[in-house]
Amino acid sequence: MGARLALALVVVVGLILADLRFNTFSYSRAFLDTLLSPVYWLADVPASIDEWSNTHITSRTELQEENERLRRENLVMQGRTQQMASLQADNAAFRSLLNSTALLRDDVLVAELIGVSPDPARQQLIVNKGEDDGVYLGQPLIDADGLMGQVVEVGALNARVLLITDATHSIPVQVNRNGVRAIAEGNGSLTALEVHHVSATTDIREGDLLVSSGLGGRFPAGYPVAVVASVDRDPGQAFARIVATPSAALDRSRHVLLVFSDSRPDEEN
Repeated sequence: MGARLALALVVVVGLILADLRFNTFSYSRAFLDTLLSPVYWLADVPASIDEWSNTHITSRTELQEENERLRRENLVMQGRTQQMASLQADNAAFRSLLNSTALLRDDVLVAELIGVSPDPARQQLIVNKGEDDGVYLGQPLIDADGLMGQVVEVGALNARVLLITDATHSIPVQVNRNGVRAIAEGNGSLTALEVHHVSATTDIREGDLLVSSGLGGRFPAGYPVAVVASVDRDPGQAFARIVATPSAALDRSRHVLLVFSDSRPDEEN
């Protein structure tokens, strides 16, 4: 028994050395590998199933959590995008205001709208500048496009502004094209002013720019007020019915300019 075992070991060692030296059994190994391929595949099945399940099978709870996380991230990104859009709009508004100041002959103070009147019958705004900043009663307010109104109440830190479209407000204007003078009155609508007591034969047309005339000393001369939108001449009436669209963005402007005129009126219009 011992002799046979020793002989077998000698034969095995001899075959190994022969294969290492002369690559004698390469064909045999390839053939055996082919025969054993199904065994290798079966042995790898558990690991393959585990990998596939980890990659493709996700619980409903995990999917819901992932969707919720993505929704939150999307909401945050949308919020940041809106903030960037708001900042860009603010920068554009500031640039417009800075450009408009180059055309002014008076000192100005940049203010921000912080409130509107809750009374629908009153066209009033509240700005974040007041007596501590030198704001005074009757002070004109403009935006990048035109005249908005005048200060009617002054507090230490804020002021209340009456818009030119308020039903109680009127402003002396003149046609920029030919100097014809008139009075533009508010009617309670942010989108319209009415020009009364203009003769039907007066040279005033649609598209004419109305600017402040400076009469009365309330508003400095030359500020855009409105553009004539319609002129209705009735042969049976002595006066034309004229409607104008305010130049200023009364319902959109957020940053405005308070104008310090050389002459400050003592009482309100």
